[in-house]
Amino acid sequence: MDAAHPGPDHRLERLTFFSDAVIAIAITLLVIELHAPHLPPGETGWHQLAELGPEFFGFFLSFAVIGRFWVGHHAALAMMHRYDPRLLVPNLGFLMTTAFMPFATAFMSVNLGREVPTLFYNLTLTVLALFNARIIFVATAQDHAEHEPYAVEARDLRARALSVVVAALLAVAVTFVWPGISQITLLAIPLLRMALARVPAVKA
Repeated sequence: MDAAHPGPDHRLERLTFFSDAVIAIAITLLVIELHAPHLPPGETGWHQLAELGPEFFGFFLSFAVIGRFWVGHHAALAMMHRYDPRLLVPNLGFLMTTAFMPFATAFMSVNLGREVPTLFYNLTLTVLALFNARIIFVATAQDHAEHEPYAVEARDLRARALSVVVAALLAVAVTFVWPGISQITLLAIPLLRMALARVPAVKA
C-alpha cells in the first residue's frame, strides 16, 4: 500500500460499534428487574401488577434516559471525520456509567421516594451527563476553526448536552426537598437547551 495514501482508520468505527453494543446490553438489562408476579389461585393479577408500579417507572425512566443519551452519542460520532484519542477516556467513563444504570435504577425503584436511593440515581445520571457532554464537545470540535461560529447542528448538540447536565444537577438538589418527584427537572431540558444555545460556544 502506498505510504502516501494509507488505508482507512477504523478506530472511530470500532469505537462506535463497541459503544452501541455496551449501550444495547445496558438498556436490555433494565428489564431483568421486572420480575413477573406469581398469581395465587383466584387472583386476577391486577393488584400484583400495581405493586410493580415503581419498577415499571424505573424501567421506562431509565430506558428513555439511556435511549436519549444514545441518540446524542450517535449524532456526535457521526459528525466526526476521524478518530480523536481524547474520546477514549470519557467514552469509557460514559459506557461504565451506562452499564451501571440498571443497578442504580433497581436501587431507586425498590425504594421509590426514599432520599438516598433517589440521590444515588440522580448522581449516577449526573456523572453520565458529564461524560456525555465531554464526548460531544470533543466530537463537535473536530475540524472547527477557531473564532468561527459552530454549525447549527454542533451548537444544538452542545446545548443539549449541557442542558442535561444542568437538569441532572437540579434533580440532585430537588432530591433533598422532594425526592419522589426529583426527576421532573428532566422535563426542563428543552427549555434549558434553547437558553444554552444562545450562549457563546465553549472550546472543547
